[in-house]
Amino acid sequence: MQAMPALQRITRSALLIALVIVVLGFSWRATGIDLPRLLRDLPKGATLVRAFLTPDLFTREVETSVIGVDFPVPCGSAPQGVPPTNGPRLLPSVGCAAPGETFTLMGKEFPASSEILVRWLLPDGRTLNAVRVRTDAQGAFTATLQARPILTTQDGKSARLEAEIQRPVGGLKPSQALRDVAREMFVTIFMALLSTTIATLIAAPLSFLAASNITRRGCLGSGVYYLSRSFFNIIRAYDPLVMATIFAFWLGYGPFAGVLALTVVTIASLGKLFSEVVENIDPGPLEALQACGANRLQTVRYAVVPQIVPDFISFIIYHWDINVRISTIIGYVGGGGIGFYLSQRINGFEYNQAGTALWAIVIVVWLMDFLSAEVRKRVV
Repeated sequence: MQAMPALQRITRSALLIALVIVVLGFSWRATGIDLPRLLRDLPKGATLVRAFLTPDLFTREVETSVIGVDFPVPCGSAPQGVPPTNGPRLLPSVGCAAPGETFTLMGKEFPASSEILVRWLLPDGRTLNAVRVRTDAQGAFTATLQARPILTTQDGKSARLEAEIQRPVGGLKPSQALRDVAREMFVTIFMALLSTTIATLIAAPLSFLAASNITRRGCLGSGVYYLSRSFFNIIRAYDPLVMATIFAFWLGYGPFAGVLALTVVTIASLGKLFSEVVENIDPGPLEALQACGANRLQTVRYAVVPQIVPDFISFIIYHWDINVRISTIIGYVGGGGIGFYLSQRINGFEYNQAGTALWAIVIVVWLMDFLSAEVRKRVV
């Protein structure tokens, strides 16, 4: 008789394990897991990770100088250029060339281990980039160029070969990416602060309407209670990204759309948490005041508020912390702040600048977590 229940338990366990395996198998296929591709693309991932781990933080002022030499196309259409005998100079293997002809260009006495942009200055004043090279330890480089038909001499004015040199001067200073990230990070923090403040002012009074021990008395009170609860539950069902997308299409991309999206979501979240705090208060003070003839408003003022203030403050600080993190995500869909900056940099393949934004987010989130914990310990 005891063998049958044991056999049934084993059978149920086996069926449950089989069901879990089947569900995981369907999940594997539905999500398109491709481990061989992951292994094949590891070099690509390593390149991205290196870029993110080397943020663009500091830069130096650069001094730009241009070295050039006239180069007629075709030969005889204009006087040939005469390179200098010392200093940075360009030395083409031929002094002129026919359209389509290739030749060798050498550079001498340029800054060592520097990047040089070689370009054409066309007869009409436009420029055409030719090649980007790096000098060796002696400041020399060699490149192969082609005299394209667009370089043909016009009205006796020949094309000109030029090399642009950029020398760093002065000390380090914050890069443009670091300045942009700092500005957008402040916008993100203020978005979270403003949305949390507005949501608190709206959610606090509404939370009393959604507390059963305060309003759920009689038909009218029960109706108000269920209506308030339903409002909080419906709004909480919408993800912040969805709300941010709606407001971005409605009002245009920017911090204003992000603040409204965060405010709406935070009202619902704080309202539910506040109402649960109100429902879990000690009923003793309420009963004492009601026995003394206090009305509903006096009961809330003197019996409810003193008990809920510490928890309210804790939830408000915690939600500000949460909203800082969420605002970095909703910015990705047009909500402004650091998230929008991060989206632009990644879409533009500027991964070092994107790494600057990612590190800023990590640092600010860590600081916010530390500060909110300290404030809760001192206030609550």
